[in-house]
Amino acid sequence: MRTTALQALGSTLAAATLLLPAGATAAELLYATRGSCAGHPGIALSVPTGWCAGLVADARDGLRMPRRLLEIAPGRFWIVDMGNWEPRRGRLLELRTDIAAGQPGRVRVLASGLDRPHGLARGPDDRIYIGEAGGVWRTPIGDHVQRENVITGLPADGAHPLKELAFTPVGRLLVNLGSVTDACRGDDQQQPRPCPEITGPQPRAAVYEARFGAAPAFALQSFKPLATGLRNSLGLASTTARDGTHRLWQAENSVDYRDTRLPAEELNELREGASYGWPYCLSDARGNAVPARGYENRARCSEHVAPHAAWPAHVAPLQLLVAPNTLDTESPFAGRLLAVWHGYRASGQRIVAWRLDKQGQPTGPREDVVSGWQVQAGVRPLGAPAGATFDSQGRLWIVEDRNRSLIVVAPAPSPSPSPATAQP
Repeated sequence: MRTTALQALGSTLAAATLLLPAGATAAELLYATRGSCAGHPGIALSVPTGWCAGLVADARDGLRMPRRLLEIAPGRFWIVDMGNWEPRRGRLLELRTDIAAGQPGRVRVLASGLDRPHGLARGPDDRIYIGEAGGVWRTPIGDHVQRENVITGLPADGAHPLKELAFTPVGRLLVNLGSVTDACRGDDQQQPRPCPEITGPQPRAAVYEARFGAAPAFALQSFKPLATGLRNSLGLASTTARDGTHRLWQAENSVDYRDTRLPAEELNELREGASYGWPYCLSDARGNAVPARGYENRARCSEHVAPHAAWPAHVAPLQLLVAPNTLDTESPFAGRLLAVWHGYRASGQRIVAWRLDKQGQPTGPREDVVSGWQVQAGVRPLGAPAGATFDSQGRLWIVEDRNRSLIVVAPAPSPSPSPATAQP
């Protein structure tokens, strides 16, 4: 579902002007801490048995609206921070977790004035790709940004301007071009068929595929729609089957009904040239395709690809993440597809996972791998996970945009042994 914009309240923390959610105070955005986790203050969240959650950074470190993060070297993370929903308030940050909180050099601004940046991915050329509202650019990893525009002139208007990025195993880049409206309803409140947003040379509500030439230049060769009828694809990922074939996945943020149980969010397996229904069709709670409101008696839902799975309404999936195959087999995340559910309703506010079968398909019951983000006075604010990544040690790192926080989920420290009792 559409992310609610933050309102500027003019509060200052850590010498930075911060934007707080409507009605929130700075204190309400802070976690109460107790004990430690991976060298950071511990916080109360539900995590796998034998693991813990630690607060690495928050608004006091200058975080404003973090949406994505990547470990580019041990102890060194790059973070895309939107700032807010206004254009040109975004930044690319570097955070050093090996430097103590409050110390110089812990957080550096690598680039500022970015236009609603969201996507962040490491390419097969080992450069970092950043998706702004109007395009995609890349830079080598270094102490300073060396910006090279890759894709320009993308539409930055409408309800869904954010560009999610994900590379496939064969080095192609998937890019989200979200719909202009919620349900193809114009200013006249009419919902035409065909919907003009999904027609023409550059349809919206689509996932595009960028293809590149050979290394080292890795120059853009083409940029075309891969699949259409996808309202807002802020979760994109690929899995690999045991026979080496690949599957592409999309997490659909569906239409904004007021109903608490409709419509379902979706997990879709992407196929080249396929349509997935928006704005004409959507899914009910069981994953059945039904006409969208306003398109009754005009929708032909059998023409569109059905979802792989239906998720609860309004969970607002903001990222898909495949656990790396380098994880220890005993890790609670190994062999799984993770989804970041950002939604503010009870079914959201969590990171969930499914085991991947030998065909690379998520299967079996849902696992709530990180949850317990409901507000609890004096313990934690209402949680809003927006993005996640794994580090080289197999730990899960999470950013929350609403609370401006960076959290690590890591193996819990072993309890200290009791002192031996002296024998007479």
